[in-house]
Amino acid sequence: MTLQFEVLARHGQARKGRITTPRGSFTTPCFMPVGTRAAVRTLDTADLEALKPAVVLANTYHLMMRPGPEVVQRMGGVHGFTGWSGHVLTDSGGYQVFSLDPKVDDGGATFQSTYDGSTHRFTAERVVDVQLQLGSDIQMAFDVCPPADAPAPVQRQAVDRTAAWAARARRRFLEQGGHQAGASQFGIVQGGLDPDLRAESAARTIEVGFEGYAVGGLSVGEPPDQMMAALSATTPQLPADQPRYFMGLGDPVGLVECVAMGVDMFDCVLPTRLARHGTALTGEGRLNITNASFAADDHPVDPQFPASPIARYSRAYIRHLFNVDEPSAARLLTLHNVAWLLALMDTAQGAIAAGTLDRLRRRVAEAWARLPENEQPAR
Repeated sequence: MTLQFEVLARHGQARKGRITTPRGSFTTPCFMPVGTRAAVRTLDTADLEALKPAVVLANTYHLMMRPGPEVVQRMGGVHGFTGWSGHVLTDSGGYQVFSLDPKVDDGGATFQSTYDGSTHRFTAERVVDVQLQLGSDIQMAFDVCPPADAPAPVQRQAVDRTAAWAARARRRFLEQGGHQAGASQFGIVQGGLDPDLRAESAARTIEVGFEGYAVGGLSVGEPPDQMMAALSATTPQLPADQPRYFMGLGDPVGLVECVAMGVDMFDCVLPTRLARHGTALTGEGRLNITNASFAADDHPVDPQFPASPIARYSRAYIRHLFNVDEPSAARLLTLHNVAWLLALMDTAQGAIAAGTLDRLRRRVAEAWARLPENEQPAR
């Protein structure tokens, strides 16, 4: 096995851990910025080197469409192509089964390209091959991700197909020498909001045997209490000595609550998407920097986060950049938002080790329950 997981500290179900791969080590819980097309939106590799995320994501579907896995492979994989020397995780295209509504059957999924309309067939085996060409450190098995509130027969079929595809993906990964290439492979648990299906999917995925396990099909529009109930039916089933990854979650309250339930890894486009629309993550909650009340505010975006990469700039200046459509506005706020979430996970690690995670959970929940007040200037 090319991936090792060590628990360094525990607080309740939460754990601070260390993941070691042939590329190096990083600590968890961690947030992983999403670089869908081999780039985190508005940022470059030098920005990522300054931010120091543990892992950056890339998307198998989009890189298969453009520029194609053969091109990326010739350039030295995602690492050589982008100049990023840190860890890379590639998702499998399973989320695109949810978002793009391809034709799905027991064998795989047939997509019509969002770029040029051409037709492409994704199978469990093809997705493994493409991810090996991309050269990621951690690759995801191909899965079926239905809406969380999909009818029971749809969820049942998704669990069955995900389990069958997991076995096929693992077999292909081992046949193709995935470990020898320095890669690890994670399986994905589905089951919607049904606790019994979640537990069954977890058991069937574990039976296949992977280096880590992901919770998929949540944080796709369901109420938070239902999301947490489904997660609580899943995490106790997953191995305690392997990483647990919640796919697609980025809101601060959800992150710390899932950390408390024993999740180690997270990813989401939320910090970059919010930044492009002028919204900052702060210790006082969500802040819309384009609000007119910030026009002459000389405070930094988040006075509680002096380590922000944009701490030198005032709210008035960042607002001005958005107001005049200056491209650097989105980049600067993206730097801040990504750094803020990375710092939140560092704080969570410290809180787990110190036994103060419950205090952090209360502080984050209180701050993010005061959204309307947070769009006023600091006093």
